Amino acid sequence: MTLLQAIIIAIIQGSTEQFPISSLGHAAIVPAILHWPLDLHGEMFLPLLVMLHLGTCVALLVFFWRDWVALFTGAAGRHGEATQMDSIRILALLAVATIPAVVIGGLFEHAIRSLFGTARYAAIFLTLNGVMLLVVDRMRAGLLPGRARSLASLGFGEALLIGLFQCLAFFPGLSRSGACIVGGLLRGLSHENSARFAFLMAQPVILAATVLEALKLRHAPPQPEQMHLAIIAAVVASVVALVCTGILMRYFHDHEDWALRPFGWYCIGAGALSFLYLSF
Repeated sequence: MTLLQAIIIAIIQGSTEQFPISSLGHAAIVPAILHWPLDLHGEMFLPLLVMLHLGTCVALLVFFWRDWVALFTGAAGRHGEATQMDSIRILALLAVATIPAVVIGGLFEHAIRSLFGTARYAAIFLTLNGVMLLVVDRMRAGLLPGRARSLASLGFGEALLIGLFQCLAFFPGLSRSGACIVGGLLRGLSHENSARFAFLMAQPVILAATVLEALKLRHAPPQPEQMHLAIIAAVVASVVALVCTGILMRYFHDHEDWALRPFGWYCIGAGALSFLYLSF
């Protein structure tokens, strides 16, 4: 892998992990369209994969550090009893929401990606991701007009349901953040609160996946040049992810009525055109 390829992949990871357009789908489709002979999930690229995930996780931690501080200090009782109960509940909801990804991911992730990991499958699922975003964004106005819920008002069953939506991302082309936001919208959250819950939930999941992937490096220690490339890519991915998270959260705050529609149309167009190109 060249430095330019690593930087392009890092930019893709940093932007598409935050936007609801599937980082895994783009990581499969873009190299195929550019005719890069790369298997981004092969052992050769394991250091890059680990560092990209680490860079994304660091960006989310940096952006949401105030949320975590507020939750933990609130849970410790520093802001009153009502805030303490809400903070404890939100932390518990986040913990419950991560359970499906841990269980289903541990059992079925590799099987799903081995069956559907090709670029053409990713293009199909990317198209379906766009359909999902459009349908739910239009449904939401009719389901709960003008009544957005707070995170603390979610039930544990609802948090588990949002966690199940997150597992759709095991199919390359279906967006993790997009699926979580869709799950939140269907339970009456605003786009902004759905995204906030999705990104807070993502951090322990991404960190756990990074640790598991890093443990595999014990059996095949990376060469110095591999690590240099991976570190550069991680820094690029982290900066891009930080910027994109800020843009997305502001965008959701300002465009509550139709926030997912541009991403939905993009996914349908990009997925359909990519499938046609890769097929013919």
